[in-house]
Formats: sequence, C-alpha cells, structure tokens
Amino acid sequence: MKKRLVKYLSLAICFCMLAGVVDAQKKVIRNKSTRKVAKGQTKATVKPTVAVVDSIKPVVVAPLPIPVNDSLPLKKVLKSLRPDEAVTGGDDNRDRTPLGYENLRIDDAMFRHKIWREIDTREKINLPFRYSADENNGNQRFISILLQAIQDSVVTVFSNIDDRFTTPMTKSDVAKAIGGEPIPVKQYDSLGNEIGVVMKAREINLDSIYKFHIKEEVIFDKESSRLFWRILGIAPVMNVINSQGINLGESEVFWVYYPDMRPVFARYEVYNGKNFGARMTWEELFESRMFYGRIIKSTIDNPYDLALKNYPGVKENTMFQLMEGENIKEKIFNYEQDLWSY
Repeated sequence: MKKRLVKYLSLAICFCMLAGVVDAQKKVIRNKSTRKVAKGQTKATVKPTVAVVDSIKPVVVAPLPIPVNDSLPLKKVLKSLRPDEAVTGGDDNRDRTPLGYENLRIDDAMFRHKIWREIDTREKINLPFRYSADENNGNQRFISILLQAIQDSVVTVFSNIDDRFTTPMTKSDVAKAIGGEPIPVKQYDSLGNEIGVVMKAREINLDSIYKFHIKEEVIFDKESSRLFWRILGIAPVMNVINSQGINLGESEVFWVYYPDMRPVFARYEVYNGKNFGARMTWEELFESRMFYGRIIKSTIDNPYDLALKNYPGVKENTMFQLMEGENIKEKIFNYEQDLWSY
C-alpha cells in the first residue's frame, strides 16, 4: 500500500509540475505575442519627427516710404474777406481769355528766324516783373505767377535739357530744380514724440530769380505785309550751386510753353506805378512787347548754333556780346524796311 501511495504522490507531483511548466510556457507565448502587437502598433502609429513648415508665410511689414513733398516754394496768400477795392468789377480779369493768334501760313513766311533773349528784371523797364505785393489771386511776382500755374497743374513744365519742349517735368522735379535736393525733416506730435520724417525742399528767396530767357520767332508774312513776333517759351534763370558750394554759373531752371501760359497771364494785372487807371495784363504786356530783353542767341548767320557768349572774338568781352545783339536787331529792322519803297 505504501509503495502505491508513494507512486501516486510522485505521479501527482509530476503532473502538477508538468501543468505548471505548460502554464508557464503559455504565459511566455502570450507575453511574446502581446509584445509583438505592441511593437507593431508603435511602428504603425509613431512616426519619426519631421520639421513641419508652415505654408502661411509671416507677413513682413515693410517700412513706410518717406513721403516726398512736391509743393513748390510758394507762401500761402490769404484772400480778403471784404472788398479790397473801392471800385466794382475788379475781378473781371479772372474770366478774361486772350484773343487767338492770326494764322500764319508757311508759304507766306518770307522771313523766319528764331531769337533768344534775356530779360533782366533789375532794369528799370522790367521792374514790374519784381512787384512782390500779395493780392487775392496770389503773389504778384512774375516767378510766383509761373510757379502758381505749375502748382495748380494748369500748364506743362519742360526740362532744361533743351529748349524744344521735349521732356515734361513733375512738380517734385521743379521743386528739386529750384531748391536743390530735398532734405529730411523730422516731424513731432504735440507731446514732442517723433512721428516720422518728411522730405522738404530747401528754403529759397524768390527774389534771387531775377532773370528770364524767352525764345521767340520773328516772321514776315507777305500776305498781311507785317512782321510778327511770336514768343514760344519762357524759362527762369538762376545760379546753380553744387553741394560743395561752388557756383556753376547761370542756367535755365525749366521751360514753359508760352501759348499754354497766355490764359494764365490774361488773369494777372501788371503793376504800373504811373497810371493805375490803365493797368494791363501780363498777356498784353508780352504781346505789346513792353519789356526789354537783350539778344543772347539767334539763327541769323549762325551755322554752328552758338550763343553770342561763345562767338569767336566776343567770348571774353560782354560789351561786344551786347553790340552783336544790337547788330542782329538792326539786321531784322533793315530787312523789314528794305521791303518798302518810299
């Protein structure tokens, strides 16, 4: 009996041990399969970190451009709030328009030459060009009338690269030509904080522009048997000083086409210190030729297109240049007089 019990116990122990081994193997297999699935899930869901580029680019705010002040050096003239004249009809010139030119056919032009003159407003006959009073239509200087017409965009301005009106200029170009390169001026608010920078032209005294060049054409029309003087262009002249302070001499600032300016000139009266009751307009002054300008260039006997100051033999002598201009005037006068018999 004892031997059988020992055998049964040993068999039971062996069976229990075998069952434990089998159970342990199952747990190992289960753990391995779980690990594989977990590893597979990790490989499937977890990806390597890649730098993600945002498709929306950040908005870069560019600095605001510095505004350029293209206003011309004209002072603001306040208008009178009450009648400034004791007579009525003082504003009639505002509606005045010049008469149209008489048509001149090229086949009737027996004599045609271009003449360039220099008007010096320091001469007594030309002093009305410097009249500096303020009236309701602005300052009465001749240069102020030109600049006001440019400021109001009623006339086209042309560059001084030539006198044939080929290259238009903007108001900022004119301001730069008159005042030089614009300079930056800081702007402040009421608390003294800097709020920006504005480019402004340098201050300039308009009385420093006291010379003007005019380009005109003299024509003898055989149909009407008359000698016509037609002004083509007007240019203010000023001394050009570079950034080093060196005076480069006199030069035209810009050119304006005179027929374009006639309606403007017809609205401004000319100062007459001797007869206020018969004041004329600037258009009438030019058409009546009530000014003096010395001749500085012409197409008469000038095959090389030279100014009088560049003529051989008269370069160094301004008196000879003046006499040569008078000689040109005499040639024109003699041509007209020789056509008549007395």
